[in-house]
Amino acid sequence: MTNIARDRAAIILAAGKGTRMKSDLPKVMHAVGGRPMIDWSINLAHEVGCARIVVIAHPSQTVLIDHVTASLGRDAIAFQDPPQGTGHAVRCAQAALDGFDGDLVVLYGDSPLVPASAIEDLFAALETGAALGVLGFEAAEPGLYGRLILAHDGDLDAIIEAREATPEQLAVHLCNSGVMAGRAETMFRLLGNVTNQNAKGEYYLTDLVGFARAEGAICKAVRCAETDLIGCDSKSDLAEAEAIFQSRRRADAMASGVTLVAPETVYFCHDTVLEADVLVEPNVVFGPGVQVKTGARIRAFSHLEGAIVAAGCEIGPYARLRPGTVLEAGVHVGNFVETKNTHMGEGAKANHLAYLGDGRIGAQANIGAGTIFCNYDGFMKHMTNVGEQAFIGSNSALVAPVDIGKGAIVGSGSVITKNVEADALAVARGHLVQREGWAISFRTRKSAEKAAAGKKD
Repeated sequence: MTNIARDRAAIILAAGKGTRMKSDLPKVMHAVGGRPMIDWSINLAHEVGCARIVVIAHPSQTVLIDHVTASLGRDAIAFQDPPQGTGHAVRCAQAALDGFDGDLVVLYGDSPLVPASAIEDLFAALETGAALGVLGFEAAEPGLYGRLILAHDGDLDAIIEAREATPEQLAVHLCNSGVMAGRAETMFRLLGNVTNQNAKGEYYLTDLVGFARAEGAICKAVRCAETDLIGCDSKSDLAEAEAIFQSRRRADAMASGVTLVAPETVYFCHDTVLEADVLVEPNVVFGPGVQVKTGARIRAFSHLEGAIVAAGCEIGPYARLRPGTVLEAGVHVGNFVETKNTHMGEGAKANHLAYLGDGRIGAQANIGAGTIFCNYDGFMKHMTNVGEQAFIGSNSALVAPVDIGKGAIVGSGSVITKNVEADALAVARGHLVQREGWAISFRTRKSAEKAAAGKKD
């Protein structure tokens, strides 16, 4: 980690109602890469060494407040009610940061893709004498973004809101992301000068640059890619951010030695870990908490979540690994097999059409097609244990809690409700009953009944 000269803190603005999301869920709780956007910003603050984090919320955002409280504690919440602009939002955090005398960065809860390197560059600008650092980007279509106006020496001279810019200023393509860093004391002092005498009647954080320059202080603009700074105000923005995230993760995976047969069809989560020489076929989805070790093959149309897949495993096609799945080396989980909270030992196989929930399967065991671990009694979940080298015949139901001993064989079509000893054969099916000629007499009788009723085929 970069050596940190001063303490660091972050304020994350998240009080916006997000009306364009058309959702009861707070805007910043919508996910990108399987992670709520607010968590991206919190993680970013942690990544750059912020020891104190304050999230600005509206009192009505119960879901957000509970979520942040669970991860950071109740003291990490400050309220903005009613919202009166970005400058006002930052001032709402002042009491929560009372006594803090380090560097402060203002982040946004709806901007999930900001890289830590960009924030480090902002802090570095403060170390070289800048009073404020502002993160900007070259916009393809600047539109209503605020413009970063540079002086002749390259320092940041002003931030001009688009609604108040001259035609010459509107021609500038270097735009304001809203992300700003400075000494906490400096930022809060300058905020005391900010008024709402502007087109929107709000308190702009951007006014700090003008006040700092009026004092003769240096301000710096730090550049970042436009795609790093996407803000998500609508479901369309959310989809765009997701597409950027997925594209980057696919490229990173392939650069690290993962084979993606059809990259555009594979979907990653923020914490997906694939080692080199993993092969992923088309149309695979990785949910949260997946680790896949080297040499494993994930075949087409499979879905993995909360699963650990060891070296040399083969998954799918059309397999579903649910949370709690742990597969040791060389395991095969085939088409239309679902696992949940199940540990499969080295070389174990379940190649077709099975549900394996709440179980432990020993090394080299074979689970036949149509096997079900009957793990739920309507109230509680129970465990099924299958010993090493055991063989479970097709279309068997193992009613938990139950243990199948090492090397045991369960005959096809059995319903097993009691433990099976090691190396034993267990067969639990009804006896076959035959009645010779019964089918002929049945058809004759039924045909006569149908004719008498005047019914046609």
